[in-house]
Parts: sequence; C-alpha cells; structure tokens
Amino acid sequence: MEELLANGGLYIAVIGASLAVGLACAGSGRGVGTVGEAAAGVISEDPGKFASCLILQILPGTQGLYGLVVWFYALFTLGIIGGTPATLTLAQGIGYCFACLPMGIGGYVTAIAQGRCAAAGVNLVARRPEEMSKGIIMAIMVEFYAILCLLASFLMLLFMA
Repeated sequence: MEELLANGGLYIAVIGASLAVGLACAGSGRGVGTVGEAAAGVISEDPGKFASCLILQILPGTQGLYGLVVWFYALFTLGIIGGTPATLTLAQGIGYCFACLPMGIGGYVTAIAQGRCAAAGVNLVARRPEEMSKGIIMAIMVEFYAILCLLASFLMLLFMA
C-alpha cells in the first residue's frame, strides 16, 4: 500500500501514456483492417491495383505511430526512459494521464474514420483508377485532426515537464 501511495502519481501517468499508444494503435488496426477488407475484393478482381490499394491502406496506420511518439515522449519526460523515474503527486500523475488522452481518444476515433474514408477510396480505385489521388486527399483530410490530437498531447506534456 505504501508503494502505491508513494508512486501512485507515476503509475497514473504511465497508464495515460499507455492509453495514448494503446487506443491509437487499436484504432489504426481497425482502420487498416477496414481498408484491407475493401482492398482484398478489388485486388481479387484486378491484382494490378495492389499498389494503389496499399497506399490507401497505410494511411490509417499513422495514428498508431503518433500514439507511440506520445508514449515515448511521456516516458522520457517521466524519466522512465533514460533517467531516474520522477516522483509525482497524484495530481501530477493525473495531469500527465489527461495530457496523453487527446492522442489516445482522438487517435482511436480518427483512425477508424480515416479507415472508412480510405476504404471508400479503394472503391473509387476499383471503378476509376485514375482518380486515386482524390481518394488519398479525402483520407488525408481526416489526418489533420489526428495531427491536432498529437499536437495537443505533445504541448500538454511539454508544459507538464
């Protein structure tokens, strides 16, 4: 019990960092899977469209990478990576946890939305391969909001340190 009270803030902060990467990667996995399902149907009819479908499938995976960046940065600022673990009050730990949540929650939601958008882009490639760039642009529009989530978490972590 003393261990939990002494290091409870650090534990809560690590939970927040874990949520950032876990939720963002879960959303990316779901988004990439959605596009993969659509792409498999297209490729079964025309294997020459594999490269176009793969480009669209990669897009929803970026949120998982952003979550990993937040996770690394949080663990670095907490001293868990390359230092001595910080001693945090419970309030500070909750602050770190909440600083990681924009990337976790936003990454999860935007990855799924981007996967659905990119899957529609795969359907566009199936009918009009020359319009692939339009499908990519539509999927990238969702990326902007994932980047805002990354920025929000990064800035909050920066100010927590």
